[in-house]
Amino acid sequence: MPQDGSNDRGRTPPVDRRTILRSLSLGGLLGSTGLASASTTPGGDSGPRKDELLVGVSESVSDVRGAVRSAAPANAEIGRTNDAIYYATVSFPSDAPDRAREQFVEAVTRFDEVEYVEPNATIEAIGEPDDPYYDSQHAPQQIGCETAWETTLGDDDVVVAVVDQGIQYDHPTLAGTIDDRHGEDFVRSGSEPYPASDEERHGTHVGAIAAGETDNATGHAGISNCSLLSVRALDESGRGSLSDIADAIQWAADAGADVVNLSLGTGDDYATLANACEYARDRGCLLVGAAGNEGADGVMYPAAYEDVIGVSAVDENDSIAAFSNRGTGIDLAAPGTRLVSAVPWDGYARMSGTSMAAPVVSGVAGLVRSAYPDLSREALQEHLQETAVDVGLDADAQGHGRVDAGAAVTTDPYPDSDEGSGGDGESSGECGDETITASADGELSGGWWGESDRYSYPLYTSDPCSVTLTLEGPADADFHLYVTLDGRSPSRWDYDEGSAESGASESISVSLSGDEDLGIQVHADTGSGAYTLTVRERGQ
Repeated sequence: MPQDGSNDRGRTPPVDRRTILRSLSLGGLLGSTGLASASTTPGGDSGPRKDELLVGVSESVSDVRGAVRSAAPANAEIGRTNDAIYYATVSFPSDAPDRAREQFVEAVTRFDEVEYVEPNATIEAIGEPDDPYYDSQHAPQQIGCETAWETTLGDDDVVVAVVDQGIQYDHPTLAGTIDDRHGEDFVRSGSEPYPASDEERHGTHVGAIAAGETDNATGHAGISNCSLLSVRALDESGRGSLSDIADAIQWAADAGADVVNLSLGTGDDYATLANACEYARDRGCLLVGAAGNEGADGVMYPAAYEDVIGVSAVDENDSIAAFSNRGTGIDLAAPGTRLVSAVPWDGYARMSGTSMAAPVVSGVAGLVRSAYPDLSREALQEHLQETAVDVGLDADAQGHGRVDAGAAVTTDPYPDSDEGSGGDGESSGECGDETITASADGELSGGWWGESDRYSYPLYTSDPCSVTLTLEGPADADFHLYVTLDGRSPSRWDYDEGSAESGASESISVSLSGDEDLGIQVHADTGSGAYTLTVRERGQ
């Protein structure tokens, strides 16, 4: 969110090794971990789509389009669907009266499968730059990057995704850090995530703050040399639809992003945006959001979500920037005034805003992930907050403090253990120091045949040695658990390991060689209700 003195507002968003569970059944609960896990088509009509509604359905729905189609009138058009975060867009003929839309909302919310209906609102990057480029910087020095860089400049295995405008990924300062996949464009169908015009500068500036190549004798110094993914969800004007941004966040998570930067915002809370952030969080992504540039109390969404690190902006003297929003949703502060970074085409400029502060934190998160690759998302966020510097501001202005790259990289996040714990505070045991945990929630009914949900689990630790599967079901039902070790779909008669005692809790522990690809079945014999399946993998 760059700041130019205006009162702009906006809002309404190969496979990740941390995307753990993949559903094999049509009624799967977590969707696919592949890049096509949502049945969406990136792009389509460019920019905001104010006449569309978003209809969100329950995770138990196996056919999102069919469920919304059955609830919609004949003259309503079902557009894109997202089977990972469970929504579909609905539009009406241009000559349809307003009452038709009102009646649709009233009717569709009566269906048990429908959880919400909301407008396909517009989210914006706030403002445009108005300062010339000066051959100097203060942000890296201010947050101790020189100290951090003695340990790591950033590993190219660590991916920072920027959901924003397009990024000039062949810019001299970005050509060495851009991910080989470049990214995805959700505004222009079939196009690479590249700026469309000279006016589209925000994405490049934000991306180059987080991951502009350092120590290459070119341009400015970005915070990290981590890999950069450009996920274009905002158009040339800096505006984008809620559905594009939600799909972009989901895509970034499935593409393997360790960090997702969200320098965009809205004053309103939307279920579709919240669901997209939750989806990314559950897949191990650290989300970083800009607090807003209105100089007001109240943090904009998505930064205000608990799943997202909300970032305020301070100046080079660590005073809160006049334009920066404040509030209980602030988790960290970062430099955000007159930051030097890249802009199209092969240029550099100064920009100010919480949009600039957020990628400073994203870049530092990338450095920490590079130094401590086994930190969980939760542990990474806690470490950034615990190593932040108290600069004397109120908590609603600085949160836990101003981010400090030097302290974050050089401070041991495992002070009570000789080996890393995977970030969960527990010893990782003799298997090694890498631990990955994932869970899925579902609901099944038993009976003469009973219902089943099936999942697949590819191994993600560097040298897998064991996995424990735990099932917790309702106390008045018999839920059973089965697993195969070669990826085939298990049944009650065809499995390698099973736990089918009479009861609500089941557990299976399996030793691994690293060649396995697990298939999992949850089956209800009697009773009905919700269950939680947890998979905990350990490796070297």
